[in-house]
Amino acid sequence: MRGRADGSQKKRLLTTIVLVGAVLLFLYLYFGSQSQGESAIEYGSRSLRKLGSSYLGGDEESDLGIKQDDFKFGLDDDDGIVPKSFPVCDDRYSELIPCLDRNLIYQMRLKLDLSLMEHYERHCPLPERRFNCLIPPPKGYKVPIKWPKSRDEVWKANIPHTHLAHEKSDQNWMVVKGEKIIFPGGGTHFHYGADKYIKSLANMLNFPKDNMNNKGNLRTVLDVGCGVASFGGYLLSSDIIAMSLAPNDVHQNQIQFALERGIPAYLGVLGTKRLPYPSRSFELAHCSRCRIDWLQRDGILLLELDRLLRPGGYFAYSSPEAYAQDEEDLRIWKEMSALVERMCWKIAAKRNQTVIWVKPLTNDCYMERAPGTQPPLCRSNDDPDAVYGVNMEACITPYSEHDHASKGSGLAPWPARLTSPPPRLADFGYSRDMFVKDTELWRKRVENYWDLLSPKISTNTIRNVMDMKANLGSFGAALGNKDVWVMNVVPEDGPNTLKLIYDRGLIGSIHNWCEAYSTYPRTYDLLHAGNVFSDMIEKKGCSGEDLLIEIDRILRPTGFLIVWDKRTIIDFVKKYLPAIHWETVAVADSSSESDGDDVVLIVQKKLWLTSGSLRETD
Repeated sequence: MRGRADGSQKKRLLTTIVLVGAVLLFLYLYFGSQSQGESAIEYGSRSLRKLGSSYLGGDEESDLGIKQDDFKFGLDDDDGIVPKSFPVCDDRYSELIPCLDRNLIYQMRLKLDLSLMEHYERHCPLPERRFNCLIPPPKGYKVPIKWPKSRDEVWKANIPHTHLAHEKSDQNWMVVKGEKIIFPGGGTHFHYGADKYIKSLANMLNFPKDNMNNKGNLRTVLDVGCGVASFGGYLLSSDIIAMSLAPNDVHQNQIQFALERGIPAYLGVLGTKRLPYPSRSFELAHCSRCRIDWLQRDGILLLELDRLLRPGGYFAYSSPEAYAQDEEDLRIWKEMSALVERMCWKIAAKRNQTVIWVKPLTNDCYMERAPGTQPPLCRSNDDPDAVYGVNMEACITPYSEHDHASKGSGLAPWPARLTSPPPRLADFGYSRDMFVKDTELWRKRVENYWDLLSPKISTNTIRNVMDMKANLGSFGAALGNKDVWVMNVVPEDGPNTLKLIYDRGLIGSIHNWCEAYSTYPRTYDLLHAGNVFSDMIEKKGCSGEDLLIEIDRILRPTGFLIVWDKRTIIDFVKKYLPAIHWETVAVADSSSESDGDDVVLIVQKKLWLTSGSLRETD
């Protein structure tokens, strides 16, 4: 009896296995055949986890993020299937900068020359290694303190890094005080305040009333090795805008602090590539104990500053070498003095540990140098405005015949230069009339934007602004009467109009939006995307979803995105808004301005925090 029972159990078990196998085979054949034609959106959405969960694992492969092949979407998908939510990266990626990610360098085993600072330059992940997930804010994140109060204090929870306060405690960079981090305005060379230091520089140059703006003739500044950007922050009250520049180095969060404070700043390094700014962009370059070896590689880094300075531009250098206290300082000072003399720079002023050199107005000095003098003049076919991924050259960029004859930049003083047609318009074949019309057109458009935004904003809601495709910079110029600053971004493959933008007294950078931008997460209050999506998706074939995720990374919670584009693009963006937890503020038809079907969409990013599940706060 027992044997017969065991036999019947085996038969039942075998029958069950066969039935289960048949069902599984049927499901495999059915769904497998459907998957050949189903939308990649549905395939991607099945891989998503609940918002708020830890998405990435701890091994090397999972540290790279969500595989691009598992997360493909397309503009032409018309089956109406969209992901309910994008996944959220692990909390440890709350400060991820994809193209400046040190972990990526280690994982890809890139062979970089550390002595040339290559590890601080941009190295973007391949599509299959991108983080296709939303970057979470840190624990306890709060809506940032508003400008101008933010210049002097930020929430500690938003940038929970206090090591600089301890490391630079004797230099008054920053002080931790309860829930806030306070910025007294000090720096490595100006412990007693950037305001006093700036006034002393103006005094050294004999500028009227010790005002650094020199009656509006000094407007754009490059601050190299800027720390937490107090120098640039205090220049703003003199109607001077500085591009505060520093790498993501041992002082990792200095640029993050600068942007949280509402001060213009950019993550970059003087390494092997040209900085993403055109030639003759700045009236002043500044280095306050920035720890840069200016003598390396035949002075190539100093020659990069020379490329960026306008005719008659200044380089203010505050460092012990300028004082030559010991034998090593004296050696460096002698070699640096000899180098800048061969570059035709002259000392404009020198006091204590600060020296200010001035660049020549014309080519005369270059032409008078002895044959074979180093550094040489750049080749005639070298384009000084080609910068995106272009190697630096250890050569002097001479002026064009027109600029040589002009003996200067020919720019109007600030603020008149904001709306005055720049002299370099002729480089693009643009007329003065076209420039004036473009300026007026964007003045009206920005007024319309603010009308649409008015239910959501007050006078100090917006501070950090980015124009993702700036053209002539007229969007930024139209914001001149508001207490904001604009990072004007110009595509790397289009007309390099960024030099016109700098000639207007504004700042910006060159970029390719198929890649991540060099900034920390949550650093801009407003992004303006005029035909950016159509350019990236339709012309370049880049992922629209990648661009949405990148915009979400850059944008502060409660920040705004303005999309001006074709109706099909607007519809594409709108269908993903719930997945990234944005909400529509306004939609407006702008086709009356053109023959096309352009639409304006304004959306706002919600404030959400991760704690195992989505939690929205006001």
